[in-house]
Amino acid sequence: MSTQFWRPRSLLRRQLLVSTLGLAAFLALVGIALDRAFEQTAQENLRMRLSNYALAYAARTDFDINNALLPPAITPDPRLDRPASGLYAQIVQRNNVRWQSQSTVYGPPLPSPPLLEPNQETFSGPVTIRDPAGFGSAIYIYGHGFAWSEGGSKAPVPFTIYVMEDMRPFKAQMNTFRRALWGNLALAGLLLVLLQMATLWWSLSPLKRVITELDRVKEGMATKMSGYHPRELTPLTESINALIDSERRHLDRQRDVMSDLAHSLKTPLAVLRSQLDSHGPDAELRGELDTQLRRMNDIVGYQLGRARSTGHKLYAAPIAIESYAEEIVTGLEKIYASKGVLCEFEIAPEARFHGELGDLQELLGNLLENAFKWARSRVLLTVVPRQVPGQRRAGLRISVEDDGPGVPKSQVMEVLQRGVRGDERVQGHGIGLSIVQDILANYGGELEVSDSTEMGGARFEALLPPPN
Repeated sequence: MSTQFWRPRSLLRRQLLVSTLGLAAFLALVGIALDRAFEQTAQENLRMRLSNYALAYAARTDFDINNALLPPAITPDPRLDRPASGLYAQIVQRNNVRWQSQSTVYGPPLPSPPLLEPNQETFSGPVTIRDPAGFGSAIYIYGHGFAWSEGGSKAPVPFTIYVMEDMRPFKAQMNTFRRALWGNLALAGLLLVLLQMATLWWSLSPLKRVITELDRVKEGMATKMSGYHPRELTPLTESINALIDSERRHLDRQRDVMSDLAHSLKTPLAVLRSQLDSHGPDAELRGELDTQLRRMNDIVGYQLGRARSTGHKLYAAPIAIESYAEEIVTGLEKIYASKGVLCEFEIAPEARFHGELGDLQELLGNLLENAFKWARSRVLLTVVPRQVPGQRRAGLRISVEDDGPGVPKSQVMEVLQRGVRGDERVQGHGIGLSIVQDILANYGGELEVSDSTEMGGARFEALLPPPN
């Protein structure tokens, strides 16, 4: 539980937690460094001030002919003349002879520092002292050694001036500085945290927009992610769009395969229905049943193979066309026996289909069924090699014509769309020609629709390139 508490799931909270902790640590280190620097500077200033007092005392101090001390009449600071003011001065001579300023009167007992060598300096503190009542205080002590001489044969007279100051003014100064320092740092930290929150919110807003767009896609309000995203998120949104497109294509392909399977099984089922309705001999019925069942089994296997793959096999063995065309036409003539439609072949002996047998059966079956559906009495199937300039091997041209009403040029694009029928009164699903186009696209071919000059109806021509 504790691990989860310190690891919030929100990116904003994570970034805010880390940045706040880092900012607090940084400001704490800055505050400590500034505090120490100011304290050292204040102590140095205090030492310099006490040193100036000592030098001022030394300049005004004199000795008589017997080397007796003559203290200065004017002190460098009025506090030195005010009893218990907190600023004290001592002049130390040999044999522990001491002189003290008027400020020591009624003040706490001061320490008795030693005589220093000439030009020797000391600075110490805070040193704790206690008054007769037992109350303690702390002072800083500065000492400077001097040697007085009036020339001649007399030896210099050594003396030391000590200047002491109560620590309370120094502590008050430090407390004032620290209150200002930490108050300003806290205010700066708060402002920086607010700025960091605004920055994080603004920086993470593109991610929120991505989530919003994903929700719109899930709810069906949008088809894909928009292209307006920062460069860092563009690969993510492009990958999401690619995944959405792939999934949509996969679903469309599965839907198309199922509809293609249903459409392909429609013809064998119609043949069986026509045989049952004709009440022919049992042997003929069993033979036709066996034929159509084998064809349906081949169709199911072919369509399942299409669902698993996206193209055709390279270097496929060439397939002769006429026998498979005859098998398809035989079934269609039984289905449309009431119309009396006859199909003629003009198939070149050298024409070969280089590809999957199922693709050939689907091409021929859908083109011929479409022609039988619209023909009045005649259908013509023409299969010839197709010569392509610059290619040694020939492609294939499969043409199916009928003597039906034809297809107006204004409706050609509409008729070739999946699920669209040229006439709603004619039974069908409107996907046969779409299947033909899908197969031709896998082979790099194309489907052309024109008027039949020979039969007066429509002419559907499948053009296949030379095999690889």
